[in-house]
Amino acid sequence: MAKKRVYFFGNGKAEGDATMKTILGGKGANLAEMTNLGVPVPAGFTVTTKVCDEYNKGKGKWPAGMAKEVEANVVKLEKAMKAKFGDPKKPLLVSVRSGAAVSMPGMMNTVLNLGLNDDVVAGIIAKTGNERFAYDIYRRFIDMFGDVVMGCHHEKFEEAIHAAKKKAKVQDDNELTAEQLKAVVEDYKKIYKKNVGKMFPQDPREQLKLSINAVFGSWDCARAIKYRQLNNIKGLLGTAVNVQAMVFGNMGDDCATGVCFTRNPSTGKKEFYGEYLINAQGEDVVAGIRTPKPMQKLGKEMPKAYKQLTNLMTKLEKHYKDMQDMEFTIQENILYILQTRTGKRTAAAAVKCAVDMVAEKMIKAKDAVMRVEPEQLDRLLHPSFDPKAKRDVITKGLPASPGAAVGQVVFDAETAEEWRDNGKIVILVRIETSPEDIGGMDAAVGILTARGGMTSHAAVVARGMGKCCVAGVSDLNINYKTKKFSVGKLTIKQGDWISLDGTAGTVMNGKVATVEPKLSGEFGKFMAICDKVRTLGVRTNADTPEDAKRARQFGAEGIGLCRTEHMFFEGTRIWPVRSMILAADDYAAMLAKIEEAGTDKEKKAIAKEYAVAKKQFEGSLAKLLPYQRSDFAGIFKAMAGLPVTVRLLDPPLHEFLPQDKENQAEMAKRLKVTPKQVKAEVEKLHEFNPMLGHRGCRLAVTYPAIYRMQARAIIEAALKVKKSGKVVKPEIMIPLIGGVEELKNVKAEVIDEIKQVFKEKKTRIAYLIGTMIEVPRAALTADEVAKEAEFFSFGTNDLTQMTMGFSRDDAGKFLGEYVNKGIYEVDPFQALDQAGVGKLVEMGVKLGRKGRKNLKCGICGEHGGEPSSIDFCYRVGLNYVSCSPFRVPIARLAAAQAVINNS
Repeated sequence: MAKKRVYFFGNGKAEGDATMKTILGGKGANLAEMTNLGVPVPAGFTVTTKVCDEYNKGKGKWPAGMAKEVEANVVKLEKAMKAKFGDPKKPLLVSVRSGAAVSMPGMMNTVLNLGLNDDVVAGIIAKTGNERFAYDIYRRFIDMFGDVVMGCHHEKFEEAIHAAKKKAKVQDDNELTAEQLKAVVEDYKKIYKKNVGKMFPQDPREQLKLSINAVFGSWDCARAIKYRQLNNIKGLLGTAVNVQAMVFGNMGDDCATGVCFTRNPSTGKKEFYGEYLINAQGEDVVAGIRTPKPMQKLGKEMPKAYKQLTNLMTKLEKHYKDMQDMEFTIQENILYILQTRTGKRTAAAAVKCAVDMVAEKMIKAKDAVMRVEPEQLDRLLHPSFDPKAKRDVITKGLPASPGAAVGQVVFDAETAEEWRDNGKIVILVRIETSPEDIGGMDAAVGILTARGGMTSHAAVVARGMGKCCVAGVSDLNINYKTKKFSVGKLTIKQGDWISLDGTAGTVMNGKVATVEPKLSGEFGKFMAICDKVRTLGVRTNADTPEDAKRARQFGAEGIGLCRTEHMFFEGTRIWPVRSMILAADDYAAMLAKIEEAGTDKEKKAIAKEYAVAKKQFEGSLAKLLPYQRSDFAGIFKAMAGLPVTVRLLDPPLHEFLPQDKENQAEMAKRLKVTPKQVKAEVEKLHEFNPMLGHRGCRLAVTYPAIYRMQARAIIEAALKVKKSGKVVKPEIMIPLIGGVEELKNVKAEVIDEIKQVFKEKKTRIAYLIGTMIEVPRAALTADEVAKEAEFFSFGTNDLTQMTMGFSRDDAGKFLGEYVNKGIYEVDPFQALDQAGVGKLVEMGVKLGRKGRKNLKCGICGEHGGEPSSIDFCYRVGLNYVSCSPFRVPIARLAAAQAVINNS
């Protein structure tokens, strides 16, 4: 039996349902589902995503037998609608729309009013007596077909209708008379012939085939590819094509079209939300050609249709158990639903909807966890405008997508991307956005449009991206040629700074100060739901008490990585560090001579030099001790009762020395040495590959006193905070070990110092000593390492570069090409390479727990806050992940989702 390529829906019965999104696409599956539910859906058929794949692989040819299957379904549709293609008396008109398995709003092609020709238009006029309506849909069809199917750009048609409106002295399209629209149609035909090279096609079946091809072809158009890249959409076959009988919202004042949501997509509030236009077609609402009316007014203008619509909204939300985004048309007071899909929403709305739907017993806790994308939470943690800051409000529009944005004005997507890549912060200003602007919208921190409503392209895409957007600012006069916009007497040029308040819909001149976010009660409730589901611990990477406090507020359960080297750069403490480095070589050399000296006489001969070198070296360390002790005490207080993992000094010493001549001269003056000595030290410490050089535990092997000082500072701080009545749980982490002997050597020095502190203070505190697994050999010999280490923390930043042979400082120059060409699915420094580096992690955990049964294992690289990496960490049995403070909520959610995804 030949495989089925086309699925019909209509007259209350469909050949598909909502479970068939992979084959029918989201739109087609939902049209089938609604038909089966008895929702008033115009009949139609769906060509599957598999055909799109076959079409594109077959270089634009339909697979064998498809033409017959499409024709059979056209005949079915004609019977269902009691109309025929090309019949002037009973013409069948259809829409041709895309619909992938994952919603990609506005990214692929749509054609409306297909089936029109000169004879059909004459027939519609004779049948309805509505000449204006007939020419209005004809000019729309020529425009849309010419643009999306034949490549004759929409702007060419727009210029013609703009000229017609100017000549007629009217502002809106719907103010043009039938006679004026008839003239526009003739102008459009001339534009089509001039740019396409042939007459506008009069055969509806030819129109249909070309339009289906255009929709299939749009799967690989630049904006669709960009959207899939931005949203990490992979593994789909292509788009389905939905051919559906047209219903008309532009036949007169008893007709309307609109977009509605079952809840507010900006806030998540349980209220019917949306916009509509009387006497219009759907693209008028989405494209922002006219400013739509809010949903509530429909209840007064068309009360019967409004009541039916709100009942259907409630029904569909209960059925799908999620917020719905619906398109509807009212033709001669009869309601039709053209589409429903899961509604795009802001991060705040996603959280509120999830929490509220659990409270309403619509969904379970595990469902709620899966309703919010981990990256969405990141947007909730962004700043808002300081209520005390001065604001020079220059105009106001619609609050299309909430948030605060401060940036430099640009007027096109290409400039937005270019400036972003050069480190600039930009706001994209457009008359109205279109799918071609997707790259620029991604590059911008905010979007400002002169046209469009709350459900316009700009609003919907901005909300999905988490970008601030102010739309429909009617008094915004934009001039693309001069790259300026004006509001009243004020002119803003490209590069000027403005601020957007997407929550209030205001536009402000200049930069407005921002403040840290305040999280809603729903955020806390949602996080509590996640915490009940997850089993993986979440710690933070924090080097200061401030970071520790912030992370704890975000739900961190301890510190998984406290980097001690960052503390060395604060204030004036860099100078004893540099003094210590200058003394280190002399001290090491004298130590070697003492050890080599065979007799007491030889030792005595170099004792004085040794004493001077030791005094200078240990004296510098002694100056650092109180700084380190104070730093650790602050962090222990902030994290009282929770574990704190402190990594001992990791980077190579050259990082603490100035590399330029001017600062080397300043160092020489300050430390009372010659610039030549400083320069010599810098050159001496230079390494061809410092990431594989003299750093981490290797420094401690050469200079044990450094780690001794740090161990003393940690334990003395812990004892001090413990004395104040707080619980302290210090964990000391030795970095960069390649095997157990290195760890044993350094650990012995650390323990010896700690014992001395306990003896001096006449008290003790429990502590752990563990290691960072970042050298592949350490992972391979983890069973031996675990006999000495009480915990493992996988440092996947270094483990990735050592395993893959990349320098993370240089790999950025070419890794993008590896991803673009499919060599790597993602940048391995952004998401863990599970097949390679991941195997070492998994091996390290398994071997480690052979050597020490209850070995605690965590991860503290950048991957600790990345959702797919967190899922991997759960699967291989880590105890916790550790990430930056602002990614703690993301990690908590991703850890909960890992439980569900792997159950």
